[in-house]
Amino acid sequence: MTTNLTTEENVSAKKVAITNALIWAVINIIIFLLVYYASPTLMANPAFGFITIAIGIGLAIYFTIDLRKKIGGYWSFREALGNIFLMFIVQVVISTAFTTAFAKWIEPDYANMMREVTLNATTQMAETFSSDQEVIDKMIEEAEKSIEKQVNPGLMDFIQGLAIAAIFYFIGALIFAAIFKRERPVFAPVDEE
Repeated sequence: MTTNLTTEENVSAKKVAITNALIWAVINIIIFLLVYYASPTLMANPAFGFITIAIGIGLAIYFTIDLRKKIGGYWSFREALGNIFLMFIVQVVISTAFTTAFAKWIEPDYANMMREVTLNATTQMAETFSSDQEVIDKMIEEAEKSIEKQVNPGLMDFIQGLAIAAIFYFIGALIFAAIFKRERPVFAPVDEE
């Protein structure tokens, strides 16, 4: 016998999920700004990408456990999936919107700096993998197109990027829901007076 969250608890769970997502997004924005202003070339380093992923997974675990604890400690797979995905997607939308706004209006040099740093890294990688200048030129040309979409996305690029992110975050939410679900016990403990 499974008991589902009541409507009031469900609204509360959604509020907690959104609150956690907002805090998570602010943390991501602070990390982004600190790295950008302290060492912007680090942003194009693959090691930084792996560190960012590790931090993101750590924050996802922390905020998922926090969410479950704040709503009473129990939730079904379905409840976990819905609330975790809500938390994930709100966080990614806010972070992506901030990064896009930062590149377009707050710090227009960000796009040029990322373009230059990424092209330098791509050129070095291309020269490592191939000595054929045509292959190197082709890799650089493809990188330029990709970089342009990343640092100066149009509305459709932005929407497409969010749609792709939503798919990946939904898969992540499925995994997290499977790991962090906790059904209510069938037999409640008896309180003795």
